[in-house]
Amino acid sequence: MIPIGITAMLCLGTVYAWSIFRTPLERELGLGATASLLPFTVALVCFAGVMPLGGRWISRGHGQWVATAGALGVGFGYGLASAADTIQGLVLTYGVISGLGVGLAYGLPLAVVASWFPERKGLAVGLTVTGFGLSPVITAPLAQQLITSFGTRPTLRLFGLAFGSILLVAAWLLRPAPAIPTPELPVPGPLPSGPPQRCSRRTLPGLWLNYAIGTLAGLSAIGIASPVGIELIGISPVMAAASVSLFAVFNGVSRPLFGWLCDRWTPAQAAMLASSLILVGSLLMLRAGQGDMALYLVAFCLFWSALGGWLAIAPATTLHCFPAERYAEIYGLVFTAYGVGALVGTLVTGQLRDWFGTYSAAFYPLAGLAVLGIVFSAKLLPGPARSVRPARRC
Repeated sequence: MIPIGITAMLCLGTVYAWSIFRTPLERELGLGATASLLPFTVALVCFAGVMPLGGRWISRGHGQWVATAGALGVGFGYGLASAADTIQGLVLTYGVISGLGVGLAYGLPLAVVASWFPERKGLAVGLTVTGFGLSPVITAPLAQQLITSFGTRPTLRLFGLAFGSILLVAAWLLRPAPAIPTPELPVPGPLPSGPPQRCSRRTLPGLWLNYAIGTLAGLSAIGIASPVGIELIGISPVMAAASVSLFAVFNGVSRPLFGWLCDRWTPAQAAMLASSLILVGSLLMLRAGQGDMALYLVAFCLFWSALGGWLAIAPATTLHCFPAERYAEIYGLVFTAYGVGALVGTLVTGQLRDWFGTYSAAFYPLAGLAVLGIVFSAKLLPGPARSVRPARRC
């Protein structure tokens, strides 16, 4: 199930490769940088917004049909985008239709692999979402070669046909683990119900808030990785593109790593580590200047690792703290935090650049968000179980 899930995630993660299509479409349609970013931003918002609905249907046993609808959305979204000749058409096709498709198809692989590995849920989910993070490493160079050879429109059509077909097959190959019947044994007293005792009522809102902070900070940094390298560090566009490929590797590898940590640490500890990576990266970039290539590489590897970490921490925490049969539904609600982070993160950093004339201004609020994330993680997420002190003798 994990290889099938990774393959599906590789197809879905191609939404991150929009930057490859941006430049030729800007030239072809006469778009500005802000306008050409709209299809990608809308796709991320629709992706996150439809997750609760898809998760509810998956929890009710309709996972294959939900993933099938997602596969058709991705296929038709890319295919129709190839015929769009206005920015409004691209927003509707690539942004809305393919974005909704990604959101519908995203939940099933995670729910299925978690059911097969009940003792290693974090690692299993982390390995599966690796495909989503590493997708640009594979599909972005492929898209560039196809655009050079055949053009932008045929590449979009080919992607729609290929990804739609692969996702349709994966939707019907992904099957949850069969339920294992357990003998009923007499138990002294009533059985505890609900989530594990280490999780409380504030876990869900606390997880949502921390996820929003983590993705906002991570996506803000990711969105400016290439222009920061060119403007602040002084590297060439070719080197900046190569650096982004390196960062994407860290984004992918951090997902199974943080998933593995979630099986061994508490959610609060894993979340604090992810926020600490953002804080260290922000402090490094505040010291970086022209020619500081090492600081740039280390800082943005930390940024991309933190975002990848959150995309493992959030589902793993949901799995550990809430009933398995409601995982898809609850994680769909949690994932709306990603949409908020994507929308705010992609808009605020560009606005800060316009206000202050430099991308350096973006790293002060990023550092502040990281500190808030550390504090909120410690206060709101499940931490180590407190030992009960013995009663003192009088």
